[in-house]
Amino acid sequence: MLELRELHAGYGQMKVLHGVSLHVGEGEIVALLGSNGAGKSTLNNNISGIFRPTAGEILFDGADIAGLPPQAVVELGIVQVPEGRRIFPNLNVRENLELGSYRRARSRRGANLDHVLTVFPRLGERIDQIAGTLSGGEQQMLAIGRAMMAEPRLLILDEPSLGLSPLMVEEMFELICRLNREGLAIFLVEQNVVQSLEIADRAYVMENGLVTLDGPASALLADPELKKSYLGL
Repeated sequence: MLELRELHAGYGQMKVLHGVSLHVGEGEIVALLGSNGAGKSTLNNNISGIFRPTAGEILFDGADIAGLPPQAVVELGIVQVPEGRRIFPNLNVRENLELGSYRRARSRRGANLDHVLTVFPRLGERIDQIAGTLSGGEQQMLAIGRAMMAEPRLLILDEPSLGLSPLMVEEMFELICRLNREGLAIFLVEQNVVQSLEIADRAYVMENGLVTLDGPASALLADPELKKSYLGL
């Protein structure tokens, strides 16, 4: 579905990605792990069309989409939930959700809204509440629900567990599994190594703009180098 080939990217003279290659298949959960500054969000933003790579290819269904504007990327079915949620705090829950279908699936907005509220009944209880007054966990639900309104074929989640309570983190990972069971391919970008590897099919580890480890998630979870670097074991 998604394939990156030798992707190079950065900001002006600052190089961040130094030839990243990875792929996400239909129906997979693929995790991208790495510490702050590894280049994970830069990678996401190049896939989403917010920035243009300096070299390499971003293939979606076999077509190179590198350099397409963000709205064109969304129309293809690639939808990102960015780090920090980026909801519209002064709009209510319903308005935030409806904006998710602005570029894609507008004609099925009503049915998709019903589906989102079935997945997130808490949002249904707060449908007229101003989004900025929601808890952190509820705002993350809202951000994911807004993405679902666009009927994504590939959902990119950038640090969805960031800033959440341990109980809410568990709930968030259970939700990701549920969405995947419904057939949605998910590219999960996280610092939460153990829980990400427990739910992912495959994973990549990024350091300093390079993929340094990759393979089946179960194998990486047992990898002594990963345990030493990220788990302190």
